[in-house]
Amino acid sequence: MLKVRVIPTLLWKQFGLVKGVGFDSWRRVGSVLPAMRVYAAREVDELILVDITAHQAGNDLDFDSIEDFSQDCHVPLTIGGGVRHLDQVAALLRVGADKISINTAAYDYPQLISQIARRHGVQCIVASIDVRVDSGGDWKCFSHAGTQPTGLCAVKWARQLEAMGAGEILITSIDRDGTMAGYDLGLIEAIASSVNIPIIASGGAGSYQHMVDAVIQGGAAAVAAASMFHFTEQTPAGAKRALAEAGIPVRWPLDVIDSTG
Repeated sequence: MLKVRVIPTLLWKQFGLVKGVGFDSWRRVGSVLPAMRVYAAREVDELILVDITAHQAGNDLDFDSIEDFSQDCHVPLTIGGGVRHLDQVAALLRVGADKISINTAAYDYPQLISQIARRHGVQCIVASIDVRVDSGGDWKCFSHAGTQPTGLCAVKWARQLEAMGAGEILITSIDRDGTMAGYDLGLIEAIASSVNIPIIASGGAGSYQHMVDAVIQGGAAAVAAASMFHFTEQTPAGAKRALAEAGIPVRWPLDVIDSTG
């Protein structure tokens, strides 16, 4: 089994970090750079930074800010939000992004995933799927930061994204987002069992046990969280320890490895 990653998610809106519930009721929770420095110092596995308003601005991405952020980030950095063109992907990689998260553009321009894969490799593509449960109990995909229904089945869309060339999938339950009530394990398991690429579980983490469940029951290869790290005293290091105690392999800092043998 590959080592499971713990990934804090940072939602960026107009120069500050925000967090809400169900992709709504956003409130400021700090600034981007200080948060990135703290997480990097705690040796998280990766960071995900998403501009939640870039899809509606119609302007180009804020490459200058992203370059500034990346200089203080010493772990792999995934950038998402408003990415619509292949040249934007190249520019993001030049200013310090390690991976690019694609969501809305994949619905509008499906060929973009394949273009990125051919030019930059599948390893840099994180296909993001935001999901709500509809009145019939089915998992349906939403675009534009969870505001527009696509009518697509989440499981079928995940298979299509893999076929297009996505290297991994970030699956977020909009219904669970910000609730800290636990991931949608059924959704995670359904996606993980339908594709052969890693799944990042997102939306609802509130405890270390939720992360353990996402891996053992859901089959996730990584666990992402925002509210849990912003609003409780739980930490990425604590999450790794809980995962390790459950028999799940994780990456430890060298000093921890040395001290434990």
